[in-house]
Amino acid sequence: MNPITALGGLGRAVLSLLAAFGRVALFALDAISHIVRPPFYPREFGMALLNIGWLSLPVVGLTAIFTGGALALQIYAGGARFNAEAVVPQIVAIGMVRELGPVLVGLMIAARVTSSIAAEIATMKVTEQIDALVTLSTHPMKYLTAPRVLAALITVPALVAVGDVIGIAGGYTVATQNLGFNPATYLKNTVDFLETRDIVSSLVKGAAFGLIAAIMGCYYGMNSGRGAQGVGRATKGSVEAAAVLILAANFVLTGVFFSL
Repeated sequence: MNPITALGGLGRAVLSLLAAFGRVALFALDAISHIVRPPFYPREFGMALLNIGWLSLPVVGLTAIFTGGALALQIYAGGARFNAEAVVPQIVAIGMVRELGPVLVGLMIAARVTSSIAAEIATMKVTEQIDALVTLSTHPMKYLTAPRVLAALITVPALVAVGDVIGIAGGYTVATQNLGFNPATYLKNTVDFLETRDIVSSLVKGAAFGLIAAIMGCYYGMNSGRGAQGVGRATKGSVEAAAVLILAANFVLTGVFFSL
């Protein structure tokens, strides 16, 4: 292949990627601006709170408790090689609060909520319901996007907090019932080891991941193609983009909070 042709193809790919980032960034700014400007739609906001928050609790809880239990077993098995079994409560706490809790909740929200939002809005576009909203002088960003983004910003940090607690509880149950740890000592080590910065970073990550999940669902839904294939591609693309961006944001935020 001609080197000039290959370089040109690479340049076009980079420019296309930058353009896509720009479109998503402008969409996110537009969505956030509509959150603070009237009119507001409390019914849509309430439904989004229910869907994103309350209905996500079962999958978040199950994911967190099994992860916390497995983490305790793995740390105990690994620590036994170096006579460091006593670090189980500390490592379970920091692992769940700093990393596993926020990331797992974010990915579960991407799988469950982002796909749902994208499919719902894409279907509305295909069936021309969004055009009907415009005809009725209702701004689609105001009616469809803003309530979902605001609900995700509020509920996902709460889900992360719940997931952290349940994950630590899972590790506590396994450690005290199967590994012979003293319950009071385990809890004391957990509380003494966690710092305010750990909890704050977990909640900030939750807010960032919730924003990403909602924005990706709304963006791909609003920009879906026509027909069933368009809905399918929008749903798949939204989950893929949300998952990748959540992991990238986790890396950046971890560096911001814990690089010093």
